[in-house]
Amino acid sequence: MPELVAASSEERAAMLETEEDTLKGKYLIFSMDQELYGMEIRYITEIIGIQPITAVPEMPDYVRGITNLRGKIIPVMDARLRFKKEQREYDGRTCIIVIDTTDICIGLIVDSVSEVVKLNDEDIAPPPEVKKSGKKYITGVGKSGGSVKLLLDCHKLLEDDEVEVLSQITAET
Repeated sequence: MPELVAASSEERAAMLETEEDTLKGKYLIFSMDQELYGMEIRYITEIIGIQPITAVPEMPDYVRGITNLRGKIIPVMDARLRFKKEQREYDGRTCIIVIDTTDICIGLIVDSVSEVVKLNDEDIAPPPEVKKSGKKYITGVGKSGGSVKLLLDCHKLLEDDEVEVLSQITAET
């Protein structure tokens, strides 16, 4: 955005607000194990093919390791393992969704990415009640095109201590 650099602070704020408004309600839909999931597109920086991953000792099994993305080291998590699904071999449709939250930039391995959909507030139902203790990853259930999509909260994919450890690892490399 070269025009952003030359703009006044008020103009920059208006441009960023407009950009955020255009992303509001848009979700990237991806699949895992015959189920559809969605994630707010504003957190997604890119989608890449599967990359070489270096394992990091003493991390949970769902944190596959770290990868070098154009000189930036990012941790990579397998969504199947995170949600306690059966592991499967990666194939040509397997990809990594690079997510940038305020806490950390992380890659999320998914079976495949299908589309970007716009969901209005009336298209989103509250998440199902979870009886177990622990973090809730699902923020809602989106209804679109005759199917439902479980909408994920990017900020709750990792535990706080895991974010801290991974942040230290990626900062040191």
